[in-house]
Amino acid sequence: MSSETTASNFIYNIIEEDIKNNLYKNEEIHTRFPPEPNGYLHIGHAKSILLNYNTAQKYGGKFNLRFDDTNPTKEDVEYVESIKEDIKWLGANWEDRIFFASDYFEKMYQYALELIDKGLAYVDDLSAEEIREYRGTLNTPGKESPYRNRPTKESRELFEKMKNGEFPDGTRVLRAKIDMSSPNINMRDPVIYRILHATHHNTSNKWCIYPMYDFAHPIEDGIEGITHSLCTLEFEDHRPFYNWILENLDDYKERRPRQIEFAKLQLSRTIIGKRFIKKLVDDGMVDGWDDPRLMTISGMRRRGITPEAIQNFCEEIGIAKANSLVDIAMFEHFIRDDLKAKTRRLMAILDPIKVVITNYPEDQTEWLEIHNNQDNESLGYRKIPFSREIYIDRDDFMEVPPKKYFRLFPGNEVRLMGAYFITCNNVIKDDAGNILELHCTYDPETKSGSGFTGRKVKGTIHWVSASHCIKAEARLYDYLIKDESDIEEDSSTEDKINPNSMKVTTAYLEPELAKAKPGDKFQFVRNGYFCVDTKDSTEDHLVFNLTVNLKSSWRPQK
Repeated sequence: MSSETTASNFIYNIIEEDIKNNLYKNEEIHTRFPPEPNGYLHIGHAKSILLNYNTAQKYGGKFNLRFDDTNPTKEDVEYVESIKEDIKWLGANWEDRIFFASDYFEKMYQYALELIDKGLAYVDDLSAEEIREYRGTLNTPGKESPYRNRPTKESRELFEKMKNGEFPDGTRVLRAKIDMSSPNINMRDPVIYRILHATHHNTSNKWCIYPMYDFAHPIEDGIEGITHSLCTLEFEDHRPFYNWILENLDDYKERRPRQIEFAKLQLSRTIIGKRFIKKLVDDGMVDGWDDPRLMTISGMRRRGITPEAIQNFCEEIGIAKANSLVDIAMFEHFIRDDLKAKTRRLMAILDPIKVVITNYPEDQTEWLEIHNNQDNESLGYRKIPFSREIYIDRDDFMEVPPKKYFRLFPGNEVRLMGAYFITCNNVIKDDAGNILELHCTYDPETKSGSGFTGRKVKGTIHWVSASHCIKAEARLYDYLIKDESDIEEDSSTEDKINPNSMKVTTAYLEPELAKAKPGDKFQFVRNGYFCVDTKDSTEDHLVFNLTVNLKSSWRPQK
């Protein structure tokens, strides 16, 4: 993630205008990524992480990782640790700049008292349902609470009692006093503190009142000296309240963070949104937050997707001001583009049919030398065993082929990759007509690398030696969503889930793959890119996850 290669965008233009106007120096630019630790991160978060980190890098500034942990009932240390691991893996280095909103609870409490003393906040006894009713709608103004004008001293005393745990949950809240007739509903006296007797992962039972996100977030930015608070478009309507908080606190009269909104990443045929992902996890529809079918960062890592592929993809889609849906095929292109030169290309048979080479000596084994990756000579060569009986993929044989079918069929000759030409002579079937095996002959003059030029064949197929191959579990993944539609906030998840999003099969592999370790990545020739599963794979039972197939329907613009 070099700052030199980072493309310009409207956020950089704003920052550079601020620098030009002497509001900041380059090295003063300060960004943050502020996740709530209530779930695992997904690819949408990756876009935000990289934007904030790359912005700080570009200007020689600072980048904070900050946990917005203001909701103890939904947050957990497990999520804190997973987020730290994901961000580090993605390549965003926060060094020692890691913070928690809960570190500022005392400061936030004092700021709330300051607003009360200024007549800008009051304790309200209305229930949550009554507050919603009094708020009004987009077309009708709100109605003032009967407690809105209670004396400042009384609100302060009640708020202190709230802090001391003297009231049950839900009986009182602290609200900002702004404008109940504002066209922006977020400015109609929003709640800034609620009572919640719950154990917090960081502060234990010290607090029984907790700040609301919209109150806490600008204060966190202000305390940390954030210069540009970059967030997604759904927070655009919240910006006036963000500014209101900072404008009315004495500590931020001279210099305040600037909130800038950008479009979130929406990817076709995927579920992006912690609420939906959590439901799939809780309902047992996926194998945890790191299920390779999910676009969580941990799921992508387990599937074999690299941080470089995610970085390059996010760089390509850029930063926009309007939401749009990105084709999943575009992301897959960047996965292939990153893996094609990095991985060794080995042979694996996912749906085997046996081939007996009848004129090859029964007890003979040849070890043939073959490229690991012809596009990357540094990956070297390996030796593969060749013997009388081999497996080929069932898709590479047809008894009655259509025109322009160049693979194996009765009477046709093909090249076995890295080995010899073979010709199919006989098809052996059982009584039900099922193919049991193919009988072929080979031409010993046609060995790969021998310089044979006597004739050419149009088809080349992959294979493994039947007596030397190893068996492993292969998990073949399809899209989690059935069709091209994405998941909207008000839609049902279950009716869009693809019931065939994972197929498990037995793969017959080159013996070289017996050495594979969890996390190792390979291209299985003509099948796709695969990764050894980091959760279920063992030495005695290797599991390979399909990262992405080889076919692409997306091409970069020239």
